[in-house]
Amino acid sequence: MKLFQFFKECGSELKKVVWPTREDVLSSVKVVLISTIVVAVVLGVLDFLFNTGMNLVF
Repeated sequence: MKLFQFFKECGSELKKVVWPTREDVLSSVKVVLISTIVVAVVLGVLDFLFNTGMNLVF
């Protein structure tokens, strides 16, 4: 019976949740994608520069 009570309480708690709108989700996804691309480009440039520097030294 505790299991049924648990699911009942879970359902009542989920009704209290304020879910984000579609626009909020899309905005967050855009921020994540853009920041991921920027970090990847920066790391790629740094990797290229360090690799080139190491090839010049050795």
